[in-house]
Amino acid sequence: MQVILARPRGFCAGVVRAIEIVERALAIHGAPVYVRHEIVHNQHVVGELRAKGAVFVDELTDVPTGAVTIFSAHGVGRNVEAEANARGLRVLDGTCPLVTKVHSQGRQYVARGYALILIGHAGHPEVIGTMGQIDGSVLLVQTVDDIDKLPLAPDARVAYVTQTTLSVDDTRSIIEALRRRFPQIIGPDTSDICYATQNRQAAVRNLCKRVDAVIVVGAPNSSNSLRLREIAEQSGVPSYLVENGSGLRAEWLHGVQILGMTASASAPEAMVDDVISALRGLTQVSIETMPGIEETLVFRVPAQFRDTMAAHSHQT
Repeated sequence: MQVILARPRGFCAGVVRAIEIVERALAIHGAPVYVRHEIVHNQHVVGELRAKGAVFVDELTDVPTGAVTIFSAHGVGRNVEAEANARGLRVLDGTCPLVTKVHSQGRQYVARGYALILIGHAGHPEVIGTMGQIDGSVLLVQTVDDIDKLPLAPDARVAYVTQTTLSVDDTRSIIEALRRRFPQIIGPDTSDICYATQNRQAAVRNLCKRVDAVIVVGAPNSSNSLRLREIAEQSGVPSYLVENGSGLRAEWLHGVQILGMTASASAPEAMVDDVISALRGLTQVSIETMPGIEETLVFRVPAQFRDTMAAHSHQT
């Protein structure tokens, strides 16, 4: 069987930064350090960090007073920040800088008197955090059908922001429908959409032109993992989501000569290798990497962390 790997795939800069923050915190402060929610949506990553001494909690009430506490890449609301401050927690913020940018944009729109619409998935940690970062009412839109239900006049001053893990393609129809109802609506430039989401989705579309089936390596609770699988299905190619090699099913491969494989922005390359190993247990495999975008963006860890690292280095 020929296996074609999508490019780009796997970790994005925001995920790399969030994991680095946890690992640096453990190196400097020692175990345990506490992480509110999964640092990223991937059980392999969470398991590795837990083994090193990270403790993942659902709420800050589970964190001892004064403990080192890390917010996940998805971001948190101001109420969580205030609670952490009130309890004297030593906070390191793992929020992806692209998510922080959305928070800032939303606050600016509201400050200028716009009614703010957030395009995203209800209940997603990033959406909860974004809505909690912006003073005043934020109206959530998940589908085109939601737009007719918005309690806004056609001539209202309206602005929108989007969940970062939605691509330009994911939001296009919703934004077009918003513009039909609110002709004067304003929003961020499409270049502000998460580059990693857009690049991975475009790569899957290209991959689907060449393969008989697609395996997406990612977590079932990861929004961008599920979307990659959906895109392959919409392209007319059978697609399957697995977290690692143990999820692979031999029956998926019947009649498949060329298999495409990608990984979500929160899935490590080690899990891609694990799936390939499982494939090799079933058949002979040749590997090819599809031409594609080379991502070079790097997000620095928070300034307070760089200061801590410098002090730590000086002491040692």
